[in-house]
Amino acid sequence: MSTTIAAIATAQAAAGLGTVRLSGENALSIADRVFSAVSGKKLTEAKGYTAYYGKVHDGETELDDAVALVFRAPKSYTGEDVVELSCHGGLFILQRVLRAVFNAGAVAAEGGEFTKRAFLNGKMDLSEAEAVMSLISASGEEARAATLNALDGALSREIGECRDELARTAAFLAAWVDYPDDEIPELSDSQMTETLSTVKYRLEKLLDGFDAGQAILEGIDTAIVGRPNVGKSTLLNALSGRERAIVTSVAGTTRDVLEETVRLGNITLRLADTAGIRTDTDDEIEKIGVVRAKERFDRASLVLMVLDAEQGLSEDDKELLELCKNKNSIIVINKTDKEKTLSRESVKAFVKGENIVEISAKNRKGMDELTAMVEKVVGTAGFDPSAPLITTERQRGCVVKAVEHLTEALDGLSIGITPDATNVCIDCAVENLCVLTGEKATETIVNEVFKNFCVGK
Repeated sequence: MSTTIAAIATAQAAAGLGTVRLSGENALSIADRVFSAVSGKKLTEAKGYTAYYGKVHDGETELDDAVALVFRAPKSYTGEDVVELSCHGGLFILQRVLRAVFNAGAVAAEGGEFTKRAFLNGKMDLSEAEAVMSLISASGEEARAATLNALDGALSREIGECRDELARTAAFLAAWVDYPDDEIPELSDSQMTETLSTVKYRLEKLLDGFDAGQAILEGIDTAIVGRPNVGKSTLLNALSGRERAIVTSVAGTTRDVLEETVRLGNITLRLADTAGIRTDTDDEIEKIGVVRAKERFDRASLVLMVLDAEQGLSEDDKELLELCKNKNSIIVINKTDKEKTLSRESVKAFVKGENIVEISAKNRKGMDELTAMVEKVVGTAGFDPSAPLITTERQRGCVVKAVEHLTEALDGLSIGITPDATNVCIDCAVENLCVLTGEKATETIVNEVFKNFCVGK
């Protein structure tokens, strides 16, 4: 990491202020070539955590007024010398400042390279680095709080405690096996079982919270389905708070999938209003819409199945209700502002559980009940953003493997396998936890983590 990297660290859009960030052993000297403080002081002479006002220039060409912030290694975000040049936030201005920095000797930062250097320099572990991008993309208060908690090390501490418990057990077993003449007291099967079971429970608790965490952090891919004219587009408009979809009394108005992202309670729904699903249409365009609606139904993580309260269950309704049995779904009985023909009891015969709500999408009645039901079904009701949280599939995979090895160790203990065989399982569990935090992560894993980071972070 001998090169000094630079990138625009603020959004690629016109704004009042914009920042070009440099990091590396030559960050201060390179910044001195493009920035002149009005005080005449060089940034190479500046202390850390200081700011200087001056001009930024490219050779003899003055570009803009600017403020230079100096952070000295190791007390910086990356652990290296860092300079942030803040000027007016026009895109052209920022690009010219960045070009000047490149002309002075810096190289373009790759996506996530600043955070990658922070990880490599020991400023954060891999799970905390992953929390950075989750925090940047947080779309709600719970997501912000949860990812900030992860960035502060809540998951790292939980994983670290589990790892240390296992490592102590493994070390004791290894010593007992390798030095039988040293009178090291044997660790009883009951003691090992208690330790391994406790750690396994803690890890399984993390896994149990993964889906709810994903719903909070990334949102839920949600399909609104039903036969024509049951009020799917009206429901989409009610959820989005605007007239997103055309609503008419003509069956088959919606021919394609309309998409909208909305906040509902504490989660984000990536909604898809699909064409009405029916089998008795001769309209070729509508048939294509039905095919696309079924495809969206198949890949949705949550289905809002809409029924018409004015009418009884049709054969198309019953077919969709059968399909919903195998999906994470909520049955929405719509048009309750009109005379009801359809009852909850008639619907319950086709679905499992009590995931049924009655609403009037047109009058926006029953939306609070729908919100509560969505939170219940996806598991975010009572979500605790202060609890340790797995935020990525990579982290989940590491915990799953660790739990599998602990299960193998516990099964082995129950049938009396040798201590050294048990220790192999424990070591494998420890290794997977170390991969999660980055202590034993390969270069390939590290690169995979940072490849989707934005440039400048």
